[in-house]
Amino acid sequence: MRLLIVEDSPTLADALMGSLTREGYSCDHAADGVSAAAFLCSNNYDLVVLDWMLPRREGIDVLRELRRKGGRARVLMLSARDQVGDRVAALDAGADDYIVKPFALNELLARLRALARRPQESGDAELRHGDLSIDLHARRARWDGHDLLLTPKEYGLLELLIRERGRVLSRQQIYERLYDSASESSDKVVEVIISTLRAKLAAHGQADLIETRRGFGYVLD
Repeated sequence: MRLLIVEDSPTLADALMGSLTREGYSCDHAADGVSAAAFLCSNNYDLVVLDWMLPRREGIDVLRELRRKGGRARVLMLSARDQVGDRVAALDAGADDYIVKPFALNELLARLRALARRPQESGDAELRHGDLSIDLHARRARWDGHDLLLTPKEYGLLELLIRERGRVLSRQQIYERLYDSASESSDKVVEVIISTLRAKLAAHGQADLIETRRGFGYVLD
């Protein structure tokens, strides 16, 4: 799952990057509002941690632009503003949640997990495709009740394919959802992840679950 951290404090940004990367997110960082808007314009994020008070452009303005352009990323807004009116303004602008600084890191992580396990189309905490299920809270995939024991990238790929089932995703599209902008890997790494994921699915008799459309990409039918 791809996440953008928008925070001008280097100390807090580094702490968030480290913790969220360990949680399995692919993270980018923007230190001001103008950079944040550029990241959001050129990348497709699942989650955004967005500070309100930023250099060059306020976070709430970035949020309004994101929603005006149809962006559907879940946004957790950070702010030292603790008045009810500020919370209302942020939520009305399109924030999905709001947390006041200073905050406990464990609380922020829990709030992000809550946002991440909410599919855009419903409030369910589970995705299903036949006998295949994904627990979005535990970040666990199972086939007919048996754990698949996936790596974070394999899990991310499978979750993406289930969310986008029926839609052919190119190698580049998958790469952009699984890796951050600073990654030195090429999109060819997607073929490796597809191969190892298929091997684990094959152990449960489902080697053909992910279809390759030559010249186009991959799809879960």
